[in-house]
Order: sequence, then C-alpha cells, then structure tokens
Amino acid sequence: MTTDNLLPNFEIGPILIALDMLGIAVFAASGALAAARKGQTLVTFSFFALVTGVGGGTLRDLLIGAPVFWIVDGNILMAIGAVVLLIWLTPQRWWKGSMLDWFDAVGLAVYSVFGAAKAIEYGINPLPAALMGIITACVGGIVRDVLAGEPSIILRPEIYVTAAALSSGLFVLLKLLGMDTPVAAILAALAGFVLRGAAIHFGWALPSYRGNAQDDGSAA
Repeated sequence: MTTDNLLPNFEIGPILIALDMLGIAVFAASGALAAARKGQTLVTFSFFALVTGVGGGTLRDLLIGAPVFWIVDGNILMAIGAVVLLIWLTPQRWWKGSMLDWFDAVGLAVYSVFGAAKAIEYGINPLPAALMGIITACVGGIVRDVLAGEPSIILRPEIYVTAAALSSGLFVLLKLLGMDTPVAAILAALAGFVLRGAAIHFGWALPSYRGNAQDDGSAA
C-alpha cells in the first residue's frame, strides 16, 4: 500500500457495491452464454460463469494486496450460481443474437469503475488505480474467450479496452476534481457503456497497424 495516495479516506459506498455486483452478474452471464453457444453442460456453464465473473477482480485483488473478494464473501458464488441457473432454465431464444456482447458491455463499464475505486480504497495512486480498473474489466472476458476457443477480444480492432479505460480513467479524474463518488461512478460507467455500445452497434474499431502491409500501388 502506498503512503502518498492522492485520494485519502476514500471509501466504497453503496453505489459502488451495487456496480460491483452488477458487473459480476453480467460478466457471469456472458460466460454462461459463451458456454450455451457451445452447447455445453451445466458444469461447464458454471465454470465459464465463475472464471468470467471473478477473473479480473481476482487478479486486481492479488495485485493491490487485498483479500480475494469471492473467497471472503460467499454471496458472490451464490449470485453467480443464480445467474447460471437463470440462463440454463430459460428458453434459448431469450439469449440469441448479440446478447453476449451487450452483457459484456455492461460488465465492462461498471466493473472498470469498481476496479479503479477499490484500488483507490487500498491506497493505490490514481494512474495505477485506473489501470486496475482496466484489468478488472478485461481479464475475465479474455479468459472466457480463450476457454471458448474464440479469438480474444483484445486481439480484434473493435473498441473494447478503450471503453474500459474511458470508464476507469474518467472515474479517477472526476474524483480528483472533487466530484461525489456516486455521481462520478455513474457518469464514468455510462460513458464507457455508451462508447462500447456504439462500437457494437456501428462496428467502430481502432485503426490496425499497417507496418507490414506491402505497397500495392493503391491509394491510401
């Protein structure tokens, strides 16, 4: 824990706790939906939901020296189990199309805010705290994609990590400017969700590196 934290006496309030639970639930749902697309068993549903829901937060807690959250709070596992059963028992048509992407977008936005907030609570300075928000939001989805045999989201040009960075960075900035935590959290989460949602809807993507592309004589 650092001794020169620029946001002393920061505490996790009810809004951030609610965002944390929402992030865990929707990421767990995205993991279960990934298993559903593969026609897997209930056990695989549960495993996908668990690693997606807690993967990023686990790495964050290990890095900032916090107790791993789902080990000390059994309610987390019960919430993930409830999400798994909901998806397992409901009609498949409810979850078709781009539902996985939208669940993932919600989780990305809210979990990045909570990750940054928890890092600040543990005395981490603003810039690394914002990075902890990105890690919290992105690692679970990366593990999910690897387990599902899908190309990892971070290896595709579509806007994903950028949206997490917007949420976590904006939250930290607004706190440094003195904004109340609930307002800062909601505004930051909404900003990241809007950016990620627009990327899903409009197909927005960042430009890819073209250094190895050969000149074919065509116009740029």
